[in-house]
Amino acid sequence: MHVDDLTTPALLVDAAALEANLADMAALLPGPRLRPHVKAHKTTGLARRQAAHGHTGFTCATVREVEGMAAAGLGADLLLANEVLDARRLGAVVGSGARVTVAIDSEQTLRAAVDGGVREVLIDVNIGLPRCGIAPARAGALADAARAAGLVVRGVMGYEGHLQMLDDAAERARLTTECTDRLLAAHADVGGEVVSGGGTGTHAMNTACTEIQAGSYALMDTAYTAAGLPFRQALTVLSTVVSTTAPDGDMPGWAVADAGLKAFGMDHGNPTVPGGNVWFCSDEHLVFAADAPPRTGDRVRVVPAHVDPTVALHERMHLVDGDEVLETWAVDLRGW
Repeated sequence: MHVDDLTTPALLVDAAALEANLADMAALLPGPRLRPHVKAHKTTGLARRQAAHGHTGFTCATVREVEGMAAAGLGADLLLANEVLDARRLGAVVGSGARVTVAIDSEQTLRAAVDGGVREVLIDVNIGLPRCGIAPARAGALADAARAAGLVVRGVMGYEGHLQMLDDAAERARLTTECTDRLLAAHADVGGEVVSGGGTGTHAMNTACTEIQAGSYALMDTAYTAAGLPFRQALTVLSTVVSTTAPDGDMPGWAVADAGLKAFGMDHGNPTVPGGNVWFCSDEHLVFAADAPPRTGDRVRVVPAHVDPTVALHERMHLVDGDEVLETWAVDLRGW
């Protein structure tokens, strides 16, 4: 199949860039040093590629991701790195033979794990991002309560998410160390073999964690590229120019493509048209001016600013080599 045969908007994944990103990360963080976060791509087909590079333990953001990964035969070691108050579906996955660990940060989430049939937990520690996580000084007591309730406490996790895209790499590294010092202090009280955390933006500087939960490195976006990350841009959204307006006096010309707010995650800003200037996105349209004005019917490959929510808006992604479609993967881990 040729990309021109695809209905737009369509997710494209450059096969060579993806393979380079997976290989580079496997060299940097081999085997269990990386626990890839599937929230970034929500695609078991891509997860299989990661597993082929030696990364067989995965991080998940939703119960649906855990279920889908296990059903796809990728359930050797799954971590749900978010708290849940109803873990019965996770317990069913455990019952099917998969290994599932869930994050807990309170008595309520501890009880949910017990009642749901999940046997293994990590103590989620707040190391600076004001989101989930127990205070470091209270982590040991929660671990003691979990063990008293019959759970296996594998260790701790903490996420320095607020640091991932800091432009100043030296400052990012300094603050990452501050965060991981808090996590290591909590781990000293909690025990266990696992210290889990980090992300694409801190993968090279978070040396305290035994495993890094990076995800965006595989496909990338403009926000991570702007932060100086070394991985290649693999993901674009193929769009068709459906309307053009020629310059008129002082008014420049513009083009309209058929991918808008419903095709891109917008929380990190507008997507990017290479060689163009994006003016704005509406529900189904992207309006841009270009150095070389396109014609109606032209195809453009638009680069998203935030990979995770962009992928979640699409039902499938197409692995391509130039203009040739090599494979099509269902984005089969969407939903909750």
